[in-house]
Amino acid sequence: MSSLATDLFDFSLPPELIAQTPAERRDGSRLLVIDRASRSLTHRRFADLPDLLRPGDVLFRNDAAVLPARLTAQRETGGKVECLLLRPTAETEAWWCLLRPGKRLPVGSRFGRPGLFEAQVLEKDSEGTARVRFDIPDGRSVVAIANKIGEVPLPPYISRTDPAASRAADLDRYQTVYACKDRQVAVAAPTAGLHFTPELLEQIAARGVPTHEVTLHVGLGTFKPISTQSVEDHSIHRELYEVPYSTQVALFEHSPPKSRRIAVGTTSVRAIEAFRREHATPRADQQAHVGEAGLYLFPPAPFLGVDGLITNFHQPRSTLLCLVAAFLAPGSTDGIAWLKEIYTEAMAARYRFFSYGDAMLIL
Repeated sequence: MSSLATDLFDFSLPPELIAQTPAERRDGSRLLVIDRASRSLTHRRFADLPDLLRPGDVLFRNDAAVLPARLTAQRETGGKVECLLLRPTAETEAWWCLLRPGKRLPVGSRFGRPGLFEAQVLEKDSEGTARVRFDIPDGRSVVAIANKIGEVPLPPYISRTDPAASRAADLDRYQTVYACKDRQVAVAAPTAGLHFTPELLEQIAARGVPTHEVTLHVGLGTFKPISTQSVEDHSIHRELYEVPYSTQVALFEHSPPKSRRIAVGTTSVRAIEAFRREHATPRADQQAHVGEAGLYLFPPAPFLGVDGLITNFHQPRSTLLCLVAAFLAPGSTDGIAWLKEIYTEAMAARYRFFSYGDAMLIL
């Protein structure tokens, strides 16, 4: 197969269609329903989702919680520092972080917030991230400090003139209602899940559609655009994931024609498809599977564990856009042109794009 030009996954989006705030109600967002068999599109509301599912279907969702990981502090010279917590290291209270301004924080430099924490840069890697050790006087954890003073790590296309003033609202809405609070392992929300409400989940369960969890540690790589000329030359990011044993069983028990395995979001797809490429059955020891997802899905990729997908509208030249194009027509490249048609119609219909925007259901 010839290489896929990254330009195939580019498009121009009017800035006013980038959602800066969520819908008034989570399930009040719009839902573009795509039937792959009939190649048809239908315009609905997310609250209609229970009517679009059938008994026996099963939802798989990412229960990772977003950590308010953006810390502001001061250098020893008084200059402002922004520290974005990415992931903890094996060393106690040391984290890999993204620092700004990075050039003014060489190895050995310090920054902090009086009475809250002091931090020292221990190491920097080739990608520009820094290993930082935190010293917290009262013995609290870095996670506890982040929950106390951290700002929500909203993606760069969402602007806030006063992040502190909007912190409470974003803490609530840039988090799924089913996020597991002891799994604050995401620096970006699994945004397809933001549309669900407790009431909607009750309706879905009453319809005979069970839900199962996976956990994928969503990292900054999800926002990294493809900068290479061909899709294949892009280096995909890697993320830790966990698939509980009960979820493993459901992945093999539920499959067409009896039921459809519907992933809530591309993060769930990454975890499921990574697991399915390593396992032909649930684990014999009945233990949760913990691994690292470095799976790069682009046309003409097949899908082994997902039959339906709920997803938001994604950025141009992104790996997520490649995944959706592959899912529209598994095993072929036909989904690329079709995805452009779908996005063109969505823009004409004034759908809202990206993290706080509207959603698609692909069946």
